[in-house]
This record gives sequence, C-alpha cells and structure tokens, in this order.
Amino acid sequence: MANTAACRLLSSLILFHVEFKRSCGIVLHPTSLPGPHGIGDLGREAFHFAEYLAQATVSIWQVLPLGPTGYGDSPYQCLSAFAGNPLLIDLHQLGEEGLLDPEDLEAPEFPQDEVDFKAVAEFKMPLLEKAYHRFNGAERARSWDAFREFCRDHRGWLNDFALFGALKEAHDGVEWTRWPPELARREYQAINEWSGDFAEEIQMRRFWQFLFYRQWERLRSHCRKLGLSIMGDIPIFVAHDSAEVWAHPELFQLDESGRASVVAGVPPDYFSATGQLWGNPLYRWEVMARDGYRWWIERFRSTLSLVDIIRLDHFRGFEAYWEVAGDAETAVQGRWVKGPGAGLFQAVESELGELPIVAENLGWITPEVEGLRRQFGFPGMGILQFAFGSDPQANDFIPHNHSRDLVIYTGTHDNDTTVGWWLSSGEHDSTREAGEVEAERDYARRYLNTDAEEIHWDFIRAALGSVACIAVIPVQDILGLGSEARMNLPGSSDGNWKWRLQGNALGPDHGERLKELIWLYGRSPGESSRGSTPRALVSQD
Repeated sequence: MANTAACRLLSSLILFHVEFKRSCGIVLHPTSLPGPHGIGDLGREAFHFAEYLAQATVSIWQVLPLGPTGYGDSPYQCLSAFAGNPLLIDLHQLGEEGLLDPEDLEAPEFPQDEVDFKAVAEFKMPLLEKAYHRFNGAERARSWDAFREFCRDHRGWLNDFALFGALKEAHDGVEWTRWPPELARREYQAINEWSGDFAEEIQMRRFWQFLFYRQWERLRSHCRKLGLSIMGDIPIFVAHDSAEVWAHPELFQLDESGRASVVAGVPPDYFSATGQLWGNPLYRWEVMARDGYRWWIERFRSTLSLVDIIRLDHFRGFEAYWEVAGDAETAVQGRWVKGPGAGLFQAVESELGELPIVAENLGWITPEVEGLRRQFGFPGMGILQFAFGSDPQANDFIPHNHSRDLVIYTGTHDNDTTVGWWLSSGEHDSTREAGEVEAERDYARRYLNTDAEEIHWDFIRAALGSVACIAVIPVQDILGLGSEARMNLPGSSDGNWKWRLQGNALGPDHGERLKELIWLYGRSPGESSRGSTPRALVSQD
C-alpha cells in the first residue's frame, strides 16, 4: 500500500479529469431489494428505493455487476460481460404489458431475508419464456420495431451471448469446454447447424435482454429525474465459462482444449493466508493491443450505457496482476506480471472521452499503481474497517490521512458489516491475533470518541466527515445489522450474495438521520438550510 506522506501530498494536489462532487452514496445490489418473487428486481421496489435515497439527499446508488450469474451465483463470475441478468426482470411490468396473466404473478412462498437463486430461477424462467411466446405471437408493430432496433444496436455481443446461452442449456448447463469439440471450437458448420436448429431459443434470449435493458433504462431514467447517479462495476476479469471467452478465445490465455493455462488471483492477504484463487482466465494483452483494445472500448461503452460512474474492480491488475498456474490449488505460488498500463486507458479515452472511474486500488498497492491512477485522475478507495489496525501515521485509510481523490467506504460487499466486524473475534482475518483485534477496537473507540453503542453510526459519521470526495455506505450499516447480513466472504463459495433487505426495515428515521449527517458534512446535492427538518421518507411496504 502506498502510504507515504509524499504520496498523500501529491495525491491531494491532483485535479480530477472528471469532477466528482462531494457527495454520499449507498450500496445495495438490486437482487437485495424486497419484493414478492424471491429476488429483488427492476420494478416497484427499485423505484421506491431510488426515491428513498433522493429524499435522504443521497447522490449515488452503487450496484454490483448486473450480468447473468454463473458459478456460485456471484455477480463477479457472470456468463457475459455485456448481458443483463434476466432474474432481475420485473414480472409485474410484463403483466401490465399483457405478456403475463395475473395468476402468473402469484409467487410461491419464498424466504424474505435471502435469495434462493435456484428456486427463483425455477419460478421466473418459465414465465419469461411464456412472455416471449406471447410477444412473438402478438401483433405489436411498435414493440417489434424497438426489439429489432435493440438487436441491431447490440449485435456486437448479443448474438454470441444468445447462442452461448442456448447451447449451454442444451448441454445441461455444463461449461463450454465440455461441449462437443466442434462446438467448443466454434467450427463453422457446427455453429451454423445449431444456430438453425435452436433459432427460437436464441431469439428468446435476445428478447430477455431486450426486456432487461428496457426495464433498466426506465429505472435509470427515474434516477436521473431524482438527481441520483448510478455507480456500477466493471470486474477486471471475466468468467472462464462465459460467452466472451467462448466467442473470443484468441483474447485469453487458453490451452488447446480451451482451459485456462494461467488464472487470476491475489497473493495471501487480509482475507486468506493462501491468497485468493479466482480462476478467471488471463488476457492476452499483446493481442488486445494490436487492434487498439477494441474489446475493452466496447466493454466500457456498454457499461456507460447502463451507469453514470464506473467502479473499476481490481485496478492494480491493470498495472500488474498476480498470475497463477491453471492447475494450482491455491494462489500462494504465483508471480506478478505487467498489465497494459496507460496504453489501455489512453485508447479508451481517445474514443469515449474522459472516464468517470473510481479505481478499486485495495491490496498490495505500489507507487506504479498509484502513478497510473493519478495519471488519469481516477479517485481511489479506502475502507474504514482497515483504518485502525496499523501505524496511524502511515495508514491511508484512517480519516486524518484521507485525501480529496478518495472514495471512502465504511465497508464493501467483501467486508463484514460494521457491526459484524466490531463484534467478531477476527476469525475471517488470517493476519491478526485475538489481542490485536481488541487493541484495534480500543484504538477505534478512542479515535472516534465513542462508547460504541452505535458503532455503525460512528463509522458513518467518520466517513461522511472525511475530506474524501465521495463517502459510500452499505445499507446494512445504516440498519446496524450484524454478520448475518454480510454479502460476500472472499475465499468461500457457499452462502454468498443472498442477503435481502426486509420490506419495512428501512424507515423514515434512518433516512432523516442520514440526511442530517449528509447536510452537516457538506455532502447534500443541493442547497439546504441548517434549520430544516428532513422529510419523512417513503417506507418500503
């Protein structure tokens, strides 16, 4: 971690290429929204949540990657880097359009506190299939024109993704390297034959993407009217079992069978003594450079059609990434390899203009990584949960060391909730002993001048009071929830990404308290008088 006083001074003098105003953001992935169909979606509750944030004078709604999930239901292991997750499609809107019947909207008893992804898929996917057949059989000239236009505009990725999805279902969901060799290798005759035989299934998957993009644009348009920006993720790597790796194997380091010869990960860190073995195939950066990084330009372009700000995950990998053998069992034995560096961002900015990027620069960060970030004016990230366990003069995450070009989080989707972190014994931190955990708590208690009765609000206040340009808070911290509400535990494959917000949990009192602190620390999006009383916020019923 670059943490010298000189680096902090230089960082504080950097002018942003894109101006990020002093503001507050909230993290909640759409799958975590309440609702009757077992999973959050892009319907009524999403609109209510956006209104709630706007009334609390929150400026940014941060979401995780929106793609169709694969292994472990992780949004960071998507079946496509461009497609949307059809499980997020709101069924009520389809009912209003006559694509579903009222009885279709009567859901079985789903758990309200977590997502059962398998059960949700078994319920929703047949209904999305029904919606397609009804759309396909109806006289809807205007809708068909819109659908055809969508297919034309997105043909660069849509056709490959739709074919990939149809083939994957036809082969019982197994990864593409286990398909017949002629399909895995995309031999012309085999692809042509299967495309004809599965034309209906392919068209149906195009239609689902049309629905997703149309509903997302409605929600995003509503957020714009409320003055609410959306921050979304671009994970640096893509899943091996994805349409992109299957369709463009020349861009990835694969062996003759299509398996990854080397994979991504990180060395031993806060989360794991054996590192994190992500398993994503690594890029052939030299191949990508030959056409001016066209694939990345289109990926950024697509993401910016969905969000206003990009959180660029694992930014340090663009300077140098941790390479591990494809057959390794842990990430311990690996090596740092140089990434594309400035050349990639210069190519993207030359076509798309200056990029509204927040760089996730966590982990082992070198001066070279920070130099790359500062060169393009991307603010970095800090986490308050990491602020109190090391030298207060050298720790970049402690508030007195913050800089303007920073997005400070109480915690991220990979962290425990603040209350969970406070109460834990450090069992998920391989780097700390029990005595160190208690010393860290004691220092945080004294630093924040608190009795820790509401440690989550102490952290929220510290984040909002920081000089960092943006302060971001997970909804779980506003509610003061414990470890049961954690979104993800890195290094584990079970039980992640499931948490859901209860329908009546986020009430007016939370919003009023948050609004007052946002005003107090100068993060309100507009003018606000000191004596004003925050409005009662819409409760999600």
